[in-house]
Amino acid sequence: MDRKIEQKRWNSKRILTIGGITALVILIASSIYFTSGKSKLDVETERITVSEITKGPFQVTIPVNGLVMPITTIYLDAIEGGRVEQLFVEDGANLKKGDPIIKLSNTDLELSLANQETAVYAAQTQIRIQQNNAEQNTVGKLNQMADADNAFREAERLYKLNKRLYDQKAIGSQEYQQSSNTYQYALNRYNLTKRILKQDSLLTKDQTQQTREQYTQMRTTLNLMRQKVADLTVRAPVDGQLTSLDAEIGQNKNKGGRLGQIDVLSGFKVRVDVDEHYISQVYTGLTGTFSFADKTYTLKIKKVFTQVANGKFQVDMQFVGNVPQGIRRGQSLQILLALSDESKQVLLPKGGFYQQTGGNWIFKMSENGKSAFKVDIQLGRQNTEYYEVMQGLKPGDKVITSSYENYGDIQELVLQK
Repeated sequence: MDRKIEQKRWNSKRILTIGGITALVILIASSIYFTSGKSKLDVETERITVSEITKGPFQVTIPVNGLVMPITTIYLDAIEGGRVEQLFVEDGANLKKGDPIIKLSNTDLELSLANQETAVYAAQTQIRIQQNNAEQNTVGKLNQMADADNAFREAERLYKLNKRLYDQKAIGSQEYQQSSNTYQYALNRYNLTKRILKQDSLLTKDQTQQTREQYTQMRTTLNLMRQKVADLTVRAPVDGQLTSLDAEIGQNKNKGGRLGQIDVLSGFKVRVDVDEHYISQVYTGLTGTFSFADKTYTLKIKKVFTQVANGKFQVDMQFVGNVPQGIRRGQSLQILLALSDESKQVLLPKGGFYQQTGGNWIFKMSENGKSAFKVDIQLGRQNTEYYEVMQGLKPGDKVITSSYENYGDIQELVLQK
């Protein structure tokens, strides 16, 4: 009699199938957990920098480099071109105002001066001749006036006498008429001579005035020529130190060419290079500080040069208060330039974290200090030490400010001592 064989429900094939499905589910669940949940990373505390969020005085500052320069620099240019004939001093010499520095020679200019002097002397001689001729002419006119006046007076006397005699019937009409005609002629001649003398005087006066003006103009031109020749000797315009002298004996210098400069040593200023990014934020009156010989000194912007070259523009700063003892021309200074007024703000110390986060997030320490987790933040202005915290952190919070270069997409740091 046959016996029915019962089939086993948990055979090896079914067990392997169920085990594979279970392993696959666990793998998928683990994958989902580790990709969607918080990824963690163990970090040794010795390898990180922990900083505390504080609230304190904040001022936007940028580091800039400055070069110490004389308070005033006067450039020496060749007013007139010429050949360098003599050097009176060497580069670096301390000069007084008016001291000769360089003598140039210019034969064309010197010849023009000689010709102008000759022309002036000839004009002076001609003026004297004209004056003598005018005086002689005036004397002749005065003599004629005297003769006409005398003839008029005599004719008038005789006319009046004959008129009385004619009225008394003592003389005839012929004699009376003759004296009347003579008197009328003398009167006309007298008036004409007087008029000619007056016109001659006015003409002589005008000619004299014109001649004087021409002579004055020639003398002015002569003085200008003499000044141009005198300018061939270059002199110090102020007291100071001669620097950057560029002249050698026998060298030709064009008109307007740079010969050197005079540095006024009564004080100093600082020429500062600033990145063009800050050109809209920099203006006169801003201050900066620097350290020198273990002391802090203040500078103030007095002039802004808006021309940009090689990505930078320049400003001139002057010392506020005492000038450091021992500071020298050409010395470099590290200056902290303030771009804003000081105010109370929430502050985050600067660190390497910014290169990976761009200031958008940071690792914030937990209250027990055993871990740090990722939080979103918003930063505002910055200076050389701090960022201004606008959102996401408060005073007393502790954050990791060292570099995040090896953290990747880690969400939480577990701190190991």
